[in-house]
Amino acid sequence: MELKRKLRNRRSLFFSLIFPVAMFLLLGYPNLDEPLTATPVADGGVSYAAYFMVGMALYGAMIAATSAGSAVAVERAQGWSRQLRLTPLHPVAAILTKVIAGLLVGLIAVVATYAAGLAVGLQLAPAQWILSGLAAWVLGATVFTALGLLVGYLVPGENTAQVTNITVVFLSFLGGLFYPLEMLPTFAQDLAVFTPVYGIAQIARSPLTGTDFDVLWLVNAAAWLAVFVVGAVLAFRRDTKRV
Repeated sequence: MELKRKLRNRRSLFFSLIFPVAMFLLLGYPNLDEPLTATPVADGGVSYAAYFMVGMALYGAMIAATSAGSAVAVERAQGWSRQLRLTPLHPVAAILTKVIAGLLVGLIAVVATYAAGLAVGLQLAPAQWILSGLAAWVLGATVFTALGLLVGYLVPGENTAQVTNITVVFLSFLGGLFYPLEMLPTFAQDLAVFTPVYGIAQIARSPLTGTDFDVLWLVNAAAWLAVFVVGAVLAFRRDTKRV
């Protein structure tokens, strides 16, 4: 039921499916032969287009995931959240159900963006396709579904979509999702490390850049996931206890 509701949200599907693909074709595709590292693309190096593709796939997964907040806002307005509290359904189970639905829609966003990259002739090793796609999908959709739920339980229904979209865009720019962090001033790079996007983006791009895995990236993603899930559960309890 949760998945069907998400697929009926046409605005969310546009921003999570069509927008990332369009941005990749507009900004990533022209750099198909631009090397990301010292190794030329013709010699097996990774292009900047691949780097941008991973970023846009992750962005699509994040937007698809945070749409859970809008659904929660509708439930609150209709009194459905309070109705659920009369059932044996545990708040954590309610949150996890929405996280799983967010994962499924996020998968569609990642597959669509990667399909565009494959269609234009992007060359990557099979392991790079799989590992980067899995990281962008699982981590991006999981963490940001929890964020969307937190916003949905805290913000009035008519403002939820605007708040979540602005939040995702702001965190994406601050976390270096659309460009290498090296392009930012030193203080901005130091700040980016503490954003929810940073760890996920670094993990997703590490198969392309060849950078050694840093356990702090995973700690960053896990810590923010815990913060958002706990916050969403507490907000759910508080909202449904009101009479």
